[in-house]
Amino acid sequence: QVQLVESGGGLVQAGGSLRLSCAASGRTLDITRMAWFRQAPGKERDFVAAFTWSTGGTAYDDSVKGRFTISGDYAKKTLYLQMNTLKPEDTAVYNCAARKPGYSTWHIWGQGTQVTVSS
Repeated sequence: QVQLVESGGGLVQAGGSLRLSCAASGRTLDITRMAWFRQAPGKERDFVAAFTWSTGGTAYDDSVKGRFTISGDYAKKTLYLQMNTLKPEDTAVYNCAARKPGYSTWHIWGQGTQVTVSS
């Protein structure tokens, strides 16, 4: 099994920055991709960004392009999300997810970390 633990959330003013971390443990050797999702109160969970371990490739939702940067440290088995120029609409619970070969969906999830951006 794989466990994902997010950290780094908090309260920040608009225009500020936060860096989220997602530490993976357990049987992590064959994880191919990891991603960040977020869910605001009363809304569905939305994709934020994804990272491919083998290539370092990244993908972003249009709403965060140019402001957020996803990266990974393979040695530490940790995924990061650097969030700059935060806006009140970025307020949400941010979840880390992982996927292994043979799965078409994100099937491993962390518990989430709250990000609140005040105006």
